[in-house]
Amino acid sequence: MSQIAVIGAGAWGTGLSIVLGRKGSHRVRLWAHEKEVRDSISSRRVNQLFLPEQAIPDCVSVTGSFEDALQDAEIIVSVMPSQHCRILFQKMRPFLKPGMLFVSATKGLEEGTLLRMTEVISLVAEADRGFQPRIGALSGPTFAKEVARGDPTAITIASSDSMLAETIQRELSDPRFRVYTNTDVTGVELGGSLKNVIAIAAGVCDGLGLGHNSIAALITRGLAEITRLVTACGGRQDTMSGLAGLGDLVLTCTGGLSRNRSVGVELGRGRKLPEIIAAMHGTVAEGVFTTHAAVELARMRAVEMPITAQMDAILNHDKSPRDAIHDLMTRSAKSEAPM
Repeated sequence: MSQIAVIGAGAWGTGLSIVLGRKGSHRVRLWAHEKEVRDSISSRRVNQLFLPEQAIPDCVSVTGSFEDALQDAEIIVSVMPSQHCRILFQKMRPFLKPGMLFVSATKGLEEGTLLRMTEVISLVAEADRGFQPRIGALSGPTFAKEVARGDPTAITIASSDSMLAETIQRELSDPRFRVYTNTDVTGVELGGSLKNVIAIAAGVCDGLGLGHNSIAALITRGLAEITRLVTACGGRQDTMSGLAGLGDLVLTCTGGLSRNRSVGVELGRGRKLPEIIAAMHGTVAEGVFTTHAAVELARMRAVEMPITAQMDAILNHDKSPRDAIHDLMTRSAKSEAPM
């Protein structure tokens, strides 16, 4: 029986725990920061705060102790918000061991350093425990609620370590959760992070009352600018045609369960960001944190990302959403095909 630790009990971490638990061949320990979440799972077998009405299998135990969560763990699945990744892994460092397999399921970039989550985890492990961790990135078009209730879902595990990728594929796959492998860690992680920025823009269009033409154009041009940055950072263009690219982008830009899209909708309706975040009651829209990091990364790589730049202006510089859309539409004429 595999011993698996899931670090982070938000909706996605809980959803992955349910997937792992329903196989019946795993012992899963779910680390939850919130006492309310731990009490809810222990007493009612449901995460009432972040994923209500979705039953958690009995083989999933919940804990607030890193020592307990990581004891004898063979696989560590990291599902915390990106801005907490470094500090939580620093707290976990006494319990990390070279034989563990690490999977990052967080979609975001670290503010300041602009690092992807697998890079953050690797740096902490190397600096504090003196070993190079075996690590992969899990990403794709996944709403936690739909995964938890068993809707057919496909996702990608990316790693340069083929044995790790095959192990995670085997351990997570079941008839309702199909896992593909990929070697393009950079592309998979950046695709999963940057699509959240475009999803905010899609929500802005909705909030402004714009129609399907606008959303289709935004998704298409959003994919183009994401692809430019991915390839400039060493990722592959074909990855952006797959689950962690186009698949995740379409889902997050059009799905009603998308928190990033919902933030954009409220911005388009005229609400201010602090008010929107306060109303989210502890849930996280990663795109809010990723947008500025994406702008900085694009600047470093000399990549043009006009949609991302306008979202940064709305989120961080109080630009009017209507003015941002106008500026996107009145940019100098371009050729669609790269020269």
